[in-house]
Amino acid sequence: MGSVLVAGSLVACATDAAPDPEVDVSGVQGQAPTVTYVAPLDVTDTYRRTIWQGTGPELVDGGPVLLDFSLEDATDATVVKETYSDSPVTRTLSEEDLGVDLYQSLRGQRVGARILQVAPGASSGSTTYPTVTVLDVLPLRADGQDVAALPGLPAVTLAADGAPSITVTGTEAATTLIAQPLKKGTGAQVGEQDVVTFQYAGFAWTTGEEFDSSWARGAPVSHSLLDLSQAFSEGLVEQTVGSQIELIVPPTYPLGVTAGAELSGQTVVFVVDILATRTPADDGSGS
Repeated sequence: MGSVLVAGSLVACATDAAPDPEVDVSGVQGQAPTVTYVAPLDVTDTYRRTIWQGTGPELVDGGPVLLDFSLEDATDATVVKETYSDSPVTRTLSEEDLGVDLYQSLRGQRVGARILQVAPGASSGSTTYPTVTVLDVLPLRADGQDVAALPGLPAVTLAADGAPSITVTGTEAATTLIAQPLKKGTGAQVGEQDVVTFQYAGFAWTTGEEFDSSWARGAPVSHSLLDLSQAFSEGLVEQTVGSQIELIVPPTYPLGVTAGAELSGQTVVFVVDILATRTPADDGSGS
């Protein structure tokens, strides 16, 4: 008799459990997703599903994470905010920065993953409506295939997190701009007017001393190619996402304020990891 009651209790619990929301996510890696469901969604508990697993490094708790996302109001399926037509965002993998739900959805994931999260509205705060969010975890470093460097250029060494350093050659610097891929990515090609998301570090040719670095600040940057220095705009155009470029910049090119007056008239070396590129007013398919 007791076993019958236990079985009955188990059936009741299963019956009372809220069904998974019927949300379909389609699309390919590197492009904005298509999300399909019947609105309004009745959401009482946070639901999360990994659409596909990432194959890159595992996210580090408390470390940076580069994200593309699309957030919809599940009451009428309208897009509230998305990054695919603009630039990805860098956040810290913590409850303080992401909130409890997004933190739980992202922790333990790997670079390259796509995740679906469906969450009820909060009783207070800016999101009082239920939401459907798709997140893509992007690389924080170039992940293309290695390319043999040209002879005579400074050798580039990468730290565990991907931050570069160089070994000086002791030879006379080139007098023309050189843009040498060290890794060749398979992503979208950078267009002349694109907004590019990248990591970079700059070094003096003669000493190898670093004078500027996005790695030291803990996050990549996003800029229109039209707003970057001539060396960057010429050196990065037509390169591909996932590539790492060694830029040798002679003193005939203006460097901007980051280099400092002490490097005026000197050749400098930039190592640039291209993480994403977007054409303004496009459909968001260029990451």
